[in-house]
Amino acid sequence: MKKIGQQTLVFSNTPAVISAAAIVGPKEGQGPLKTNFDLVLEDSLFGERTWEKAECKMLQESVTSAVNKSDLKIEEIDFLLAGDLLNQTISANFAARQLAIPFLGLYGACSTFTESLLLAAVLVDGTYAMHVMAAVSSHHDAAERQFRFPTELGNQRPPTAQWTVTGAGAALVGPKQDGPCITYATIGKVIDLGVKDSHDMGSAMAPAAADTLAVHFKDTGRSVDDYDLILTGDLGGLGKSLMQQLTERQGYKLGDKYSDCGVLIYDSTQDTHAGGSGCACAAVVTCGYVLDSIRLKKFQRVLIIGTGALLSPTSIQQGESIPGIAHAVSLENVTF
Repeated sequence: MKKIGQQTLVFSNTPAVISAAAIVGPKEGQGPLKTNFDLVLEDSLFGERTWEKAECKMLQESVTSAVNKSDLKIEEIDFLLAGDLLNQTISANFAARQLAIPFLGLYGACSTFTESLLLAAVLVDGTYAMHVMAAVSSHHDAAERQFRFPTELGNQRPPTAQWTVTGAGAALVGPKQDGPCITYATIGKVIDLGVKDSHDMGSAMAPAAADTLAVHFKDTGRSVDDYDLILTGDLGGLGKSLMQQLTERQGYKLGDKYSDCGVLIYDSTQDTHAGGSGCACAAVVTCGYVLDSIRLKKFQRVLIIGTGALLSPTSIQQGESIPGIAHAVSLENVTF
């Protein structure tokens, strides 16, 4: 049995993150993590006619780049696990059409990267596959058009609103080797405390993140002290503060070991209000900054908690509250 406790998987064969790639838009390329990205786009269209086509191209290019960083050919990738935020996950579907890798499309809103990463680890650890690619994308303008207002309309955003990251991240998971490996994954439950404001998704997702973190600690016997960094996916500034309050109520003081990808990716001068969000938020920070830091031995052990707001335009228009989800993946620098 490779499940421990309530919701956690332990990977006894220690699947490794062989390579990774992160592509971002111009705004992300101006932020504090700009040196950790493989490619920064000159504009949001990436040479395409539409934002949706640009997002698809980013996803495809991130996968290709991750493969090129390894000693493998694209034909040697057993499966592609990918998703995005657009209706019917068209960015992932259309990228998979071009890549011609056996494909499973995923949707977990902005938690999709950790969902794809943990499922890739399951396939490799269980010897169902040798090499599995986990990849996601998002695009600010495409997401605004779908979830909020026409981008051209220029609606004013409230202070609680976040900025969807334009970018794509891909991580190639394979058999154990020295470097960053996946040791545990905690699969989250859907948590809904009744938040209905689609411009405050950090508050909607924070309870799920706090729940998953508490379960991870209970299942594994680990604590805050066992990690160099605990990183949520895209709670933003407001959600991060709420996360700290909720975890403290459960007896866990996160302190300086905790941050959020949506807080790290932009600085205060970039006018993103509450910070970053989107599928690519956790993905590009993990595939860039986090994995770079693990390989450089700045971090030994990092817990990534991908967070997702499981809303749709229809559910919001019908007055439904916003369910949240969070999945945790433990990345560790291992030497064999």
